[in-house]
Parts: sequence; C-alpha cells; structure tokens
Amino acid sequence: MKTMYDVQQLLKRFGTIIYTGNAIADLELIQEEVRELYNQKLIDVNEYKTAILIIRAAHNKLH
Repeated sequence: MKTMYDVQQLLKRFGTIIYTGNAIADLELIQEEVRELYNQKLIDVNEYKTAILIIRAAHNKLH
C-alpha cells in the first residue's frame, strides 16, 4: 500500500466507498473507517499503520 488509491481499495474490499465531495471530510471519514477495521481486527497492525501514514500525508498536502 503506497497511495490513497491503495487505501481506498482496502476499504472497498470491505464494501466501503467514501466520497462526499469534500476532500478533507473524505480523508477524515477514511481514517475513521480504517481505525474501525483495525479495532475489529479485520486488518493487521502493519496495514493500519501504513494506511494512517498515507492518509495523514494526503491531509498535509491539502493544508
């Protein structure tokens, strides 16, 4: 997993597609969904950490 597209594909594997039209809101929702997947033990710690870093990097690019 290297890009936001990869993070979105991870969520898609679990039936989640997020698009609100607001990029910052999308990133916040994606981050929350990834956190929930990790808390429910559906993804491992490495996938979680990598996804969070990618999301934060994308968020920083918008600011």
